[in-house]
Amino acid sequence: MSQPTMPEPQSGLSARQLTHCLYALFVVGLIAAPVFGAATLAAVVVAYYKRSDVAGTVYASHFDWLIKTFWWGVLWVGLSALLSLIFVGWLTGIVAFVWLLYRLAKGWFALFENQSPTLD
Repeated sequence: MSQPTMPEPQSGLSARQLTHCLYALFVVGLIAAPVFGAATLAAVVVAYYKRSDVAGTVYASHFDWLIKTFWWGVLWVGLSALLSLIFVGWLTGIVAFVWLLYRLAKGWFALFENQSPTLD
């Protein structure tokens, strides 16, 4: 008679925990950009790296949401930097910052409800 094998304990974070960590890293990097700006970049790198692990789950849409938020944020912050040459960049920079916070809050709240973030 063979002994039943015990399942190996899961090592690392679950997909849900990882997604929470990515949102947290993104927010910390956004709010404390001069000190912890690399946290946002780390969140996006991990999202790209772990994207295939969460394919087909609700977390995949969160990873895509974070990646798109990052790239649109880079675009808007870059445009704001260019517009600062004609003294309106601070205004577009504030709008970009508020938009980034909105996207992060919307996505994170959707994660707490086990739903995917949507634009409705």
